[in-house]
Amino acid sequence: MKSIFDTVSFDCSRNVTKSYSTSFSAAVKMLAPGIRQDIYNIYGFVRFADEIVDTFHDYNKEWLFEQFEKDLSNALENKISLNPVLNSFQHTVHQYDIPHSMIAAFMKSMKLDLHKTHYKSYEEYNEYIYGSADVVGLMCLKVFVKGDNQKFNELEHAAMRLGSAFQKVNFLRDLKADYEDLNRTYFPNTDLSKLDESSKSEIIKEIEADFEAGFQGILKLPLEAKFGVYTAYVYYKKLLSKLKKTPSMEIKNTRIRVPDYEKFGLLAKCYVNYRLNLL
Repeated sequence: MKSIFDTVSFDCSRNVTKSYSTSFSAAVKMLAPGIRQDIYNIYGFVRFADEIVDTFHDYNKEWLFEQFEKDLSNALENKISLNPVLNSFQHTVHQYDIPHSMIAAFMKSMKLDLHKTHYKSYEEYNEYIYGSADVVGLMCLKVFVKGDNQKFNELEHAAMRLGSAFQKVNFLRDLKADYEDLNRTYFPNTDLSKLDESSKSEIIKEIEADFEAGFQGILKLPLEAKFGVYTAYVYYKKLLSKLKKTPSMEIKNTRIRVPDYEKFGLLAKCYVNYRLNLL
């Protein structure tokens, strides 16, 4: 029975999430049980694509990505895949009518990471972020609103801005690895070899504006999703606060993180705010 295979596939996507991101996994647990699995399914898909282009250095990444892309296309067309992560993802795509244009935009940005190392204009930069982050937020929003197109349209802009904020925080946090290990520079018109406080400040102002716009959308999310998304928002805001206080030279040499004990404190604070209806 395919239902058994689907259950195994869902377990796989959930385990991918837990293995690769304890922070995101914790935020997903704050979502209503009825929508958690579909967010695991989306995360498993985007994580596997990202791993191909970022970490499989001892293998032919171009070939692996091409095979993954073919398997994705077949999964979406046939509504099944022997790759359990893609089988899970296609289930969510069809259940919530996620547009293939979003998936194509994501894959386009991931494919750029195979060869492109510098983003010299804001047009290139924004296009990459749209595909690598904004559409992931939109896929999740499709699940959160459960087919309510009016609600989706109302929250679309905020979801994109929140996705952008998360991605840009990741860029700043992972600056050392991206620049030294992968030779990538995402921020346009910024010489990361000479990152100074002025350049860092401009980047952080841009991220803070994204967070502000994204937060307005969180306030309007359905109850099933609000607490989980708010938890992720608070975590990333804390990470940005740490980056803001860290000298630019240190950011280039150290990966800034939020310790586990602080994560637990943030989670408790989020819960109190949520229960007291302060959102």
